[in-house]
Amino acid sequence: MQGKHLFEYAVIRIVPKVEREEFMNAGVVLYCAKLKFLQMEFTLGETRLAAFAPSLNITEVNEYLCAFQRICKGGKEGGEIGQLPMAERFRWLTATRSTVVQTSKVHPGFCDDAALMLQRLYTQLVL
Repeated sequence: MQGKHLFEYAVIRIVPKVEREEFMNAGVVLYCAKLKFLQMEFTLGETRLAAFAPSLNITEVNEYLCAFQRICKGGKEGGEIGQLPMAERFRWLTATRSTVVQTSKVHPGFCDDAALMLQRLYTQLVL
């Protein structure tokens, strides 16, 4: 089906010291209800992250990001949250939290191809 579809996205951030509110963009999560699309892309730039936050446990952060990815995919591998409907999973992933892995506010847009838009946003905002 051709045409513009409403989508929502948030930037996934690594916030080593929550009280300082400093962060490094690590990924993007994108949801498009019409296309039944919920996916994320992330890169854990270990060298850059080690320079930004030397005391941060990079393995643990990677595990958190992989959990986000399993929730996006849905199913039993995503735990209880992964079994929720797609819209609820997106809302859970983008809920405000005070942890090392956070998301930006949700931003809307229109696209023809959600996967292509995810790659475009990921390249623009993370790489």
